Amino acid sequence: MATGVIEGAYRHLIKDRMDITEARWTMRGAEAVLPLGSLYISGDWHEYWQFHLEQEHKRNHLALYSSGIPLMKQVLKARCSTTPSPLPRPV
Repeated sequence: MATGVIEGAYRHLIKDRMDITEARWTMRGAEAVLPLGSLYISGDWHEYWQFHLEQEHKRNHLALYSSGIPLMKQVLKARCSTTPSPLPRPV
């Protein structure tokens, strides 16, 4: 019975959110929000959020820096270049 009450309340919450004046929702955006509400209501939000942060870290940091620091590679490549450095400008 409690699950039905929660589902009913959640359905009304979503409807109210989608009906806000001047709010623009695409079907894709609305479908992306629904699972997040379900996670919150089920009590799994904190576990999900920890997983999400770990995945973001892997995607944004570990993959990017797996073979070293990109900026440092550019600096070393520029310093070790076979092209001569420009001559100083006369003052």
